[in-house]
Amino acid sequence: MTERLVVVGGDAAGMAAASQARRRRGVDDLEIVAFERGHFTSYSACGIPYWISGLVQERDALIARDPATFRDDFAIDVRLRTEVTGIDLDRREVTARRLDDGGEVRERFDTLVYATGSVPNQPDWADGDVEGIFGIQTLDDAAALRAWLDADPTPTRAVVVGGGYIGVEMAEALIQRGLAVTLVERAEQPMATVDEDMAGLVAEAMRGLGVEIRTGVTVSGVEQRDGRVSAVVTSAGPVPADVVVLGLGVRPNTALAAAAGLPLGASGGVRVDRRMRVPGVPGVWAAGDCVETLHRVTGMSVHIPLGTHANKQGRVAGINIGGGYATFPGVIGTAVTKVCDLEVGRTGLRERDATAAGFEFVSVIAESTNRAGYYPGAQSMTVKLIAERPTGRLLGAQIVGRSEAAKRIDALAVALWNEMTVDEMTALDLGYAPPYAPVWDPVLIAARKAVDALGR
Repeated sequence: MTERLVVVGGDAAGMAAASQARRRRGVDDLEIVAFERGHFTSYSACGIPYWISGLVQERDALIARDPATFRDDFAIDVRLRTEVTGIDLDRREVTARRLDDGGEVRERFDTLVYATGSVPNQPDWADGDVEGIFGIQTLDDAAALRAWLDADPTPTRAVVVGGGYIGVEMAEALIQRGLAVTLVERAEQPMATVDEDMAGLVAEAMRGLGVEIRTGVTVSGVEQRDGRVSAVVTSAGPVPADVVVLGLGVRPNTALAAAAGLPLGASGGVRVDRRMRVPGVPGVWAAGDCVETLHRVTGMSVHIPLGTHANKQGRVAGINIGGGYATFPGVIGTAVTKVCDLEVGRTGLRERDATAAGFEFVSVIAESTNRAGYYPGAQSMTVKLIAERPTGRLLGAQIVGRSEAAKRIDALAVALWNEMTVDEMTALDLGYAPPYAPVWDPVLIAARKAVDALGR
């Protein structure tokens, strides 16, 4: 009998696993069925703010591979608008519901890939019947928001609740669409993925873009008029709004996994080994935003939902299912974003992460420029390094600056990945030419400053 692989979730991790398994095993050897509750497969969720803003004009530009491609080129039976509602490990069977007609489907499996992604944190006040409140997690969510923004009456006032990556990027997108935007954040600064001193630079850039920022403020509800949102109720008073976008972070989508008895870790994600197998459950694999993974600096299990991780983890699972051998070595949390022309990058630990993990450390901030100071277009750049005391090992790094700032985090990520010390980093042979860097690159200046702080 032909072996059957069932994939739960049709985005990055799930379809990467299915594609890799197919490349290694023929149609006669492996049948693949993939369930996806939305309308799309393999799309760039990270590109959603740029479609909302109009910078990316076509929605389908965000789709890497559509269901027809998977069916025709990979012989993968993709079932859109079909939500898996139960997993029976004893019977080796999934139960699913067709969302368009309510019909129930049962499919047996020999091998299962659990790739359900994450779900947005949504407050109780957003669960009502008031129209105009949007979470932005999927392309379906984005399509609903885009339709609201394009409808009559056209919204003119937006409130973004939460100042993480999606909140900051959506605030900029809405400004670019011509809306008046207020960002409400419970913490003292937006962009909590970097330390507060670096986040302050981001807040300054957002205000320069025209975003009103209210920090240290909590949201308790919304006001409505004729069933449509009219204001957000906060601890500092109501904020008028014709549309509300939630950017309150996400959590692993593991309700199905828990009900089926799959093991969950301390972060709430599904536990997996380095090959993306679910331990103690033969034939079951998991990948993407629904799993927890090893942080290479702390050695702890973490949940860091990023598309880069999901694609790599799905590929690892698919290679192994296909008969090859691959492992996923962990993460260090490297990420970049931008606010207008301000670029933000981070990797490794923030100060509070290092403290929580029990490290003794020094942190330094170095100011430099992206190019030689005399070269036209030179602009300031701020680099922050966190180094372990007394070893000097790099623990984390953050960069905020204009052109050529964000991707410099990659050099720091490589140093961090390979457990380099800041002493060793001062000798890195980085590229130099006046249009691209000063003779002492900002990364090297920061490393030298960290060495001084360590008393070398």
